[in-house]
Amino acid sequence: MYDTFSSDYDRFVDWPGRLKLEMPFLLSQLNASGARRVLDAACATGRHAIALAQRGLDVAGADLSASMVARATANAREANVTAEFRQAGFGEMATAFGRASFDAIICLGNSLPHVLDPAHLTRTLDDFGACLRPDGMLIVQNRNFDAVLASRQRWMEPQMHREGQREWLFVRFYDFDPDGLLTFNVITLRREANAAWEQATVSTRLRAQPQAELAQAFARSGLASLAFFGDMSGSAFDAVSSGNLVIVCRTRKGSA
Repeated sequence: MYDTFSSDYDRFVDWPGRLKLEMPFLLSQLNASGARRVLDAACATGRHAIALAQRGLDVAGADLSASMVARATANAREANVTAEFRQAGFGEMATAFGRASFDAIICLGNSLPHVLDPAHLTRTLDDFGACLRPDGMLIVQNRNFDAVLASRQRWMEPQMHREGQREWLFVRFYDFDPDGLLTFNVITLRREANAAWEQATVSTRLRAQPQAELAQAFARSGLASLAFFGDMSGSAFDAVSSGNLVIVCRTRKGSA
């Protein structure tokens, strides 16, 4: 999905608005932990990593999609910042970058639900822990799947983008599949001036990860001091009403 979607991803996301909202929270958490070297796991086009680099942090990014890594590298070059991007999926970060290489890892944008079974989730969290130095920080941002599952929320807010006479409309929705997983679909509609809309659909599988399941998985992997928030502004998590589940935790001292 993401190799195909990489060309439109920076149109799909309102990066100025998103970074304005999210960076104060990220920086406050990272600064409080004393983090200087940060890995953006599932970095997509690298915008969070670039924003952190612009604020003086030493950053790297990883993504399973080679096209996303190429976009992130080009975006960093255009922004005139130093950031290293490598192709690596969940469970492969320590191999790609080395053990105990980072003070903090961020995994944002509902990326962790691409891990489709509990065994792979364990491997992923163990791998994050292996990449982190003792007392390192991990920040994860998921959708609030407690609410999604409770109300069977299929549709998300459409996203719009315009460049001159060109328009894009992005429509996202879930299919609740018989095997218990979700299919995440993105319909992209494009048109030039007043021409007819062109459309394309891309899809990928996700696994809903409720708060209780994640809390247990994080604890089993040695990730302690769990704190839960309802969004990237730091509001309290509410399983019924929060849009996101944001988890902030630390590796145990001496665990790396």
